[in-house]
Amino acid sequence: MKRDEVRWLDESEAAAWVPLVSAAMWLPTALDIQLVRDAGLSHFEYGVLSGLSMQADRSLRLRDLAKSANSTFSRLSKVIDRLSDQGWVERRPDPQDGRSTQAVLTEAGWDKVVATAPGHVNRVRELIFDRLTRAEIKQLGAIAVKISAAVGPDGASSEKLI
Repeated sequence: MKRDEVRWLDESEAAAWVPLVSAAMWLPTALDIQLVRDAGLSHFEYGVLSGLSMQADRSLRLRDLAKSANSTFSRLSKVIDRLSDQGWVERRPDPQDGRSTQAVLTEAGWDKVVATAPGHVNRVRELIFDRLTRAEIKQLGAIAVKISAAVGPDGASSEKLI
């Protein structure tokens, strides 16, 4: 694309973009600090456990879990190893497809999520929701849905970089 063809951000777009990028970069760190301190888990690890806890059977195929966690299979596999070493997750053959492996949340893993969730939710409230009005929360939700649809698992970020 040639420089004269670029649709540069106007003043109001730039005023929204810069803090959005800053929040996107700093929020995971702020959540990591609380989770590591209080539960010995990174935000990513908690997301894996939490994601499994929200499934009806507390399990997901590893490839589906990697996709929902925005992770490479290799990174997820290492995290599953660590969570498995703690007794929180087990690997099992997928009963629907023997070639696939599922990550299954154990009872100890469920207990870990239940024990960790209150502190995590409190931190999310402190960082985000306590700072917003009800109307702003609705707006944030609508905006987040639109952005997530563009960059999420089926959006632009799923394009291969290589």
